[in-house]
Amino acid sequence: METLNIKIAAGDAFDERSGNIFLVGMMGAGKTTVGRLLAHFLGKTFYDSDREIQKRTGVGIPVIFEIEGEEGFRKRETDMLAELAKMENIVLATGGGAVLSMENRRLLEQRGIVIYLRAAVEDLWRRTRQDQNRPLLRAPDPRKKLTELYGQRDPLYRDTAHIIVESGKRSARHLAQLLAQQLACSDFKSPHG
Repeated sequence: METLNIKIAAGDAFDERSGNIFLVGMMGAGKTTVGRLLAHFLGKTFYDSDREIQKRTGVGIPVIFEIEGEEGFRKRETDMLAELAKMENIVLATGGGAVLSMENRRLLEQRGIVIYLRAAVEDLWRRTRQDQNRPLLRAPDPRKKLTELYGQRDPLYRDTAHIIVESGKRSARHLAQLLAQQLACSDFKSPHG
């Protein structure tokens, strides 16, 4: 069996009984695509926190940013994460900025296994540069902004994650299959004892 370059991070214990898996990482890291496939392979229900916010409000994320600003969006995000984390046996793709709130980080750490899908800034840029639904990249120099966001968020993702996966150049399907295989191993039942 092929293995992934996985680092089990130190931190608080998680509630493995919930069966929840939370994916964190930068925009363009593949959280939604990998998450949907991972849920399928593991027989879990998939949710995307940004999509759930859009369903609830009836508008896209850029519109929420326009009307309420980032602060208003982050409040909605925290409320949505609190609601979704109460569920069991789910795979949840979080928004890229979900880790900015300590409340969100602790909630995710305690209610399931947190996996950081880590990708290089160059890969993130290649995947997001044409996407008009990224309000934080609507900047004079979007590549510079992406690099700044990465510098700010990478330590938070690392601090929150139980497992860090270098997503690299693998296809989303291959990465999800490998994750599903390895999560089924007893090594991942409780990395914190």
